[in-house]
Amino acid sequence: MESCLMLMFLCYMIKLTISESVNVRLVNGNNPCSGTVEVLYRGQWGTVCDLGWDMADVAVVCRELDCGTAVEAKYNAHFGQGSGPILMAYVYCSESKTALKDCLSRSSDARRCNHKQDAGVMCSERGLRLVDGSHRCSGRLEIRDGQSWVSVCAAAFDQQDAEVVCRELDCGAPVQVLGEDAFGKGDAQMWTQEIQCRGNEAQIHDCPLLSSQKHNCSHDNDVGVICSG
Repeated sequence: MESCLMLMFLCYMIKLTISESVNVRLVNGNNPCSGTVEVLYRGQWGTVCDLGWDMADVAVVCRELDCGTAVEAKYNAHFGQGSGPILMAYVYCSESKTALKDCLSRSSDARRCNHKQDAGVMCSERGLRLVDGSHRCSGRLEIRDGQSWVSVCAAAFDQQDAEVVCRELDCGAPVQVLGEDAFGKGDAQMWTQEIQCRGNEAQIHDCPLLSSQKHNCSHDNDVGVICSG
């Protein structure tokens, strides 16, 4: 009986039809990885109703925005009320989804909601990322510095630093540290500080930093990391 009810529920759910070009953003939070959830539909941003909103949905948003892991689902316009249309309600995301647009939604029920029910998220705000690699555990290293991302100089980075990077990204152990823009030249600002990890830190921002200009780095020296994960 329970399985039949679940089947009926899933049949009643409809795939989000907001189009393949859906974008997601978080607004009015205290950092780039928290805030009211908004999705883009036909050039207009709208909110998500918190009916049915849960941690599985939050996890997908955090994953899509490269914001680490889900910390908390927020309800009742916790970060403030939106002003556009309410585009989604009763969102149902499975663990395998990587984008909110791929989740099921009873979007027709969004008309029953108001902006006092706008959904929000809080993510762990991961402080680093690997970009332009062949998989998520390889690529050019960029570190979050305030509200922006910065590139890291290969001359100011070593194997112990790579240990921390791979651990924080849940990517196993470091396989190789590469210089000379192995994954292409970044367009972010170059970081002028030297990372001095011991190798046992949980996050790169736990490592001591040494302000140094001695390396005189450019994007020709962007560091790349390949992790075993």
